[in-house]
Amino acid sequence: MPRPSDAPAARQLSTRFAARLPVALLNAFNTNNRINQYLIDNIPPAAWHAKPPDGKGRAIPAIIAHMHNVRIMWLKAATRGSENQGDKIPAQLDRARVTPSQALRALEQSRHALSVIMSQALEGDGRIKGFRPDVAGFVGYLIAHDAHHRGQIAMLARQSGNPLPPKAMFGIWEWGSR
Repeated sequence: MPRPSDAPAARQLSTRFAARLPVALLNAFNTNNRINQYLIDNIPPAAWHAKPPDGKGRAIPAIIAHMHNVRIMWLKAATRGSENQGDKIPAQLDRARVTPSQALRALEQSRHALSVIMSQALEGDGRIKGFRPDVAGFVGYLIAHDAHHRGQIAMLARQSGNPLPPKAMFGIWEWGSR
């Protein structure tokens, strides 16, 4: 909630930007997904297949499967009770067997399905079934979740002795060109 001192700025924002905010939120989520794709495209094959240090925690494929599978969890929650609940929900990924190409395809499928749910919420009451507070918070949650795991992936690649190329390390921050 805006502080009282922020109220005039919030009113200005609402009159200038409110009509464009739904498109901006979806664009941010789409950009986030392109960053994920860029990261996967730049993971060295040796890092993809590396075991986590000390054998603890998830390997890179398992992290990426988790990112997609959490999206699937939210899709199921958001569509629970609707007529076509399972019709457009992609399959989960197998964390032990996922390949980069499967991960890319699955993340695109879950991005698309979530974009439909978010578009409906943005055109409706702004709510995502099973998530609080609203669709803007949902987009923020999804982006933060993916960003957290992108950091884990970069760290695991480095720890395995197969770091991401420097261009890719900077590239995951180039939201304006992705």
